Amino acid sequence: MAVQWLLVCHGLVTLLVVVSFLCGQWPIFQGTFIQRIHFFITFGAYDYFRRLIHLTCGSRGTNALLSVEYFCCDRPNPILQGIYLLIIGATYYFIAVSSFIYIPGYYISGVHRYTSLLAVGVGILLFLLTSFSDPGVVNSGNVSQYLSAYPYDNIIFSEKDCSTCKIPKPARSKHCSVCNRCVARFDHHCGWMNNCIGERNTRYFMAFILWHFLICVYGIVALALILAGRLKDLKVIYILTVYYGIENSFRRLAPLVVQTVLSQWLLNSYNTQILIMVFLAVVSLLLAGFFMYHAKLCITNTTTNE
Repeated sequence: MAVQWLLVCHGLVTLLVVVSFLCGQWPIFQGTFIQRIHFFITFGAYDYFRRLIHLTCGSRGTNALLSVEYFCCDRPNPILQGIYLLIIGATYYFIAVSSFIYIPGYYISGVHRYTSLLAVGVGILLFLLTSFSDPGVVNSGNVSQYLSAYPYDNIIFSEKDCSTCKIPKPARSKHCSVCNRCVARFDHHCGWMNNCIGERNTRYFMAFILWHFLICVYGIVALALILAGRLKDLKVIYILTVYYGIENSFRRLAPLVVQTVLSQWLLNSYNTQILIMVFLAVVSLLLAGFFMYHAKLCITNTTTNE
């Protein structure tokens, strides 16, 4: 029972931290503990750490920390790209190690060993396309093309030059301080992609989000079918109805299955699969919200920056 409660608490804490980190600035969470957790994760913890470094190491330690901060946050770097590859690789590895021995199963065919690898491969391909494609960099050679494509409305966008690039700044463009370049129809700089999201790679970015949402749903359904197949293979329902004389009806079996089978047998014997399903469920919800937000922006012809 202690293991089961530990898993439940772990899932709830993980959900709270992820939601607070990604969604804590949303207006709906203003003035709530989620906003305070978001502030602590994104600023407060680092501020306390910086003060500790200053107290223990002096100005030299503080300068070293600021150098690391500048590299990680203010300059293009592959750190989050590596974390993405680590997350997707580790998740697929744990699924393969813990669950492929049950494929094929009663409810799932052996082809899913290969379709799962194909799904992850397509996701990585979309990641690479988004990361290394041209977001629509504006330079002296193509600025006239973008000026004609995005005329000034003299309301929100007026004629002016980029103070850094020293070229006319097309409407809806922005100079990215991280990449140090002007990007047409600039949406945002994505640390996960180590690239700006702009006119020419927004379609890859949207496909990346949607595909990874589908991968998460696919993983949840596949793992659920594997666990259902284990119930069938081990004749759990048959044992409950025949050997224990429980009526073979949903009304009588459902509470017992939830109380006994799910809480004891599955969590003890298949805790890896359960944890992965919880993780995929949380990520899929976040990706769904993120995709709907950007889909609305695309439909209304607006960008995050605007």
